[in-house]
Amino acid sequence: MVNRVVVGAHYGSRSWLGQRVTAAAMAIYTLVFAIALLAAHPSGYAAWRTLFAQGWMKFATLLFAVCLAYHAWIGVRDIFMDYVKPAFVRVICHAVAVLLLVGYAGWAIQILWRA
Repeated sequence: MVNRVVVGAHYGSRSWLGQRVTAAAMAIYTLVFAIALLAAHPSGYAAWRTLFAQGWMKFATLLFAVCLAYHAWIGVRDIFMDYVKPAFVRVICHAVAVLLLVGYAGWAIQILWRA
């Protein structure tokens, strides 16, 4: 008989919860955005700019971008951990993914708050 000793239970539960929370936040944003879109009917650049000029919309969109980046990080990290076996290659993949996701989140901030 094999006696399994589980050390540090709850491995992965933080990632699981993180993905569920970010998915819920993104779903709520999608609904709020759809309602705002239906109410505003933006047809040109000026209308879109007015929609996103509101502070609550900027905050909600930024929160969406951060949630998306974290959600993507968890998924990509797990894929790399499962399928990329050489440790050096996995670390390189992780580093590239982190740099890209942070860059994308920074780009979203720049788009939302540029003058």
